[in-house]
Amino acid sequence: MENEQVKISSIGNAKVLYAIKFVVLFGVAILAPLMQNQLITGTIVNMALLAAVFVLGFRGAAAIAFFPSIISLGLGFLPGIMTPIIPFIIMGNIIFIGIFTLLKNKNYWLGSISGSILKFVWLLVSSQIIISLFIQKPVAVKIASMMSWPQLFTALAASILVFVIFYKKIEVK
Repeated sequence: MENEQVKISSIGNAKVLYAIKFVVLFGVAILAPLMQNQLITGTIVNMALLAAVFVLGFRGAAAIAFFPSIISLGLGFLPGIMTPIIPFIIMGNIIFIGIFTLLKNKNYWLGSISGSILKFVWLLVSSQIIISLFIQKPVAVKIASMMSWPQLFTALAASILVFVIFYKKIEVK
């Protein structure tokens, strides 16, 4: 009976620890837009997503991936005209962490760089389509710029910073 209580207690403690890690990384990801600088915000959000893959797994990271853009839009840090792009940004985050999750154990850099590039290509292509359908020309140039090279830069910068933070857990091959 005592062993059973210890097991239940351990499971409960593991769930509490998971919840704490989730709340911390979720908080980092949703507070990052307060920086109001795309390069800083994007790097922090991407760092939180990659760190979440390490400490929470893909599902926890995917749950976090839904919120930064929605929060940014809600707080007015993203212009309302970008509303149609939000689901594509979320999908870009899922692509980023999905590819990273699949490849990180084989090779950290292969996973992070492949995920970064695929996220960048996804956002570049999908934003061009959305812009052509929904957004007027004067605003389109600025939005297209936001969905291009800064996406690649922030994902790669986050990859480097997460490598530095988690280097003891990462098997470099």
